[in-house]
Amino acid sequence: MRHNLLASLLVLLTLGLTGCRDEATLPVEAGTGADPKLPPPKQRLIPTVDVAHAVGWPQGATPRAASGFAVKAFANGLDHPRWLYVLPNGDVLVAETSAPPQPAQTGFTAWVMGLIMTWVGADVPSANRITLLRDADGDGVAETRSAFLTGLNSPFGMALIGNDFYVANTDAVLRFAYQEGATEITAQGVKVADLPAGPLNYHWTKNIVASRDGSHLFATIGSNSNAGENGLAADEGRARIVQIDPKTGVSRDFATGLRNPVGLAWQPESGALWVAVNERDELGSDLVPDYMTAVKEGGFYGWPYSYFGLHLDPRVSPQRPDLVSTAIVPDYALGPHTAALGLAFYDGTLLPKRYFGGAFVGQHGSWNRTPRSGYKVIFVPFEGGRPSGQPEDVLTGFLSDAGDAQGRPVGVAIDKSGALLVADDVGNTIWRVTRVAPQSAATTPRRYFTSNAHAGLAADAVYILAEGDADLSEHGRVGRGVEEVHTGRDLALYVS
Repeated sequence: MRHNLLASLLVLLTLGLTGCRDEATLPVEAGTGADPKLPPPKQRLIPTVDVAHAVGWPQGATPRAASGFAVKAFANGLDHPRWLYVLPNGDVLVAETSAPPQPAQTGFTAWVMGLIMTWVGADVPSANRITLLRDADGDGVAETRSAFLTGLNSPFGMALIGNDFYVANTDAVLRFAYQEGATEITAQGVKVADLPAGPLNYHWTKNIVASRDGSHLFATIGSNSNAGENGLAADEGRARIVQIDPKTGVSRDFATGLRNPVGLAWQPESGALWVAVNERDELGSDLVPDYMTAVKEGGFYGWPYSYFGLHLDPRVSPQRPDLVSTAIVPDYALGPHTAALGLAFYDGTLLPKRYFGGAFVGQHGSWNRTPRSGYKVIFVPFEGGRPSGQPEDVLTGFLSDAGDAQGRPVGVAIDKSGALLVADDVGNTIWRVTRVAPQSAATTPRRYFTSNAHAGLAADAVYILAEGDADLSEHGRVGRGVEEVHTGRDLALYVS
């Protein structure tokens, strides 16, 4: 009954707003890349609402992998899995989480957002748990799962420094003692630093990443509003990345003016810290593009006063021209309203070399754009530590032909073997994406080379090369006594 009532309300809302609903005049691609198109803002009394109803995946269904890739479930039956972390031994940690309980909000916009959150499957109690998944036999499917940490408070980001495991709850960073191979932690955590939360906690997710030398943590803190409508005092200490000393808990602002920073990752070639940011809504279907950018220490990125540098938000008053004049233009737009959340740079060897150093981005999907945007995982190629081309679809099909959300991608990570993992909080599944061997490899005899056939290769070794492959590094070195088995997807080499 409640489902039917909710559906009716949303249908009536959508039909009632059809006459004033804003539709995009530009394709999503126009709002991507280093130089996105930014048309004039469109303000409307009633926001555009175009949401996909969360229904989950039919039995046996999966997202669609791009050509050259295959996808299968690494684990399913989870409880709203949002974020991923891969431990050094290959175990995969999943934050099963949702927003903490909040007091009821008043007003039309709050009412609409409440309907939307329920319709899209986000209005669920938080499991407050981190689950460990283990694929002991290496077949790409987790055979075991265990409750690694329980009793948390809307957990999200995770990081390991030595034997210290850190979790970002919605209101604090906690530290736990960890031993490699452990399947659960029962000891009480120690608070390292508080994070802004409180009764009004608009963007509740808090992500963390460790510095490369392990001396600091970086934490993301989203805004407490769309564009300052709750008063700027409500956003004090928010919309920023902070740097935390894990020994003392002392924190300082690292970058500000970031509306909702979520994904954090180190680019392997440049060593720069990058962030994926959700920009503001309700300025039209073509504005404002979400983005990813290298984070400049001390940088200000515009929110709430401006976006993409000097483009002023007409809703924000009083303005701060002194701050706007310093606003940094983000490096790479990811399309308007795509809800770019997950960010992972590829540093593995399973995929072809062109993927190394590039970024995989999980786009959760829009509510404030017609037609919808996001609902997919994309790849952005990099060269020399910088974006070098347009985004490429990697995983699509999260929306059904009827327009329902079968799944919604959130966090992305690279597992120990080099496969891509994707957390799907509507499908309650972790998807694993791998390379498919070229079709010719299934039928073409293999060519074996001894090391003396190629300069620079080790002695007393045998190398294997698929027909049409030009680079031995795609399959690598194998020893003597090799038995090759081709599965039709991946090339398996068994060394006796």
